[in-house]
Amino acid sequence: MSELLLDTHVLIWLLQDDAKMSESAFAQIQFAAGEDQVLVSAITPWEIGLLVAKKKIDLGMDVQAWIDRALSLPGIRLQPLLPAIAVASTRLPWEMHADPADRILVATARHTGATLVTADEQLLRYAAQGFFRCQSAV
Repeated sequence: MSELLLDTHVLIWLLQDDAKMSESAFAQIQFAAGEDQVLVSAITPWEIGLLVAKKKIDLGMDVQAWIDRALSLPGIRLQPLLPAIAVASTRLPWEMHADPADRILVATARHTGATLVTADEQLLRYAAQGFFRCQSAV
């Protein structure tokens, strides 16, 4: 099994027990966590902090404490934003939207060989074209 890279919304759903995530995706993440195979991109804390600052999400606690809690869960590892990932995010081999977090997530998945778990239809369409591995969270 390859590592799973969680899209930002998937990490939020996972910790908030959100019913939007399918039982199948939840089970796969739980299994991967048991094998220490779940990655969270270094861009994810930035994106969560931004969502909280813009009042688009409410975590029910301080954002830093929430992120610390998320990253301390067994089987979840922070994937650093390596220079190679940052540069690769600007050189994706297809036309992709400009969202920096999505570009970093895709470049991270490609760099690590991980499967990105997401509900983002556009990312799922890119993956279906063979550019990287992806699975639906819903």
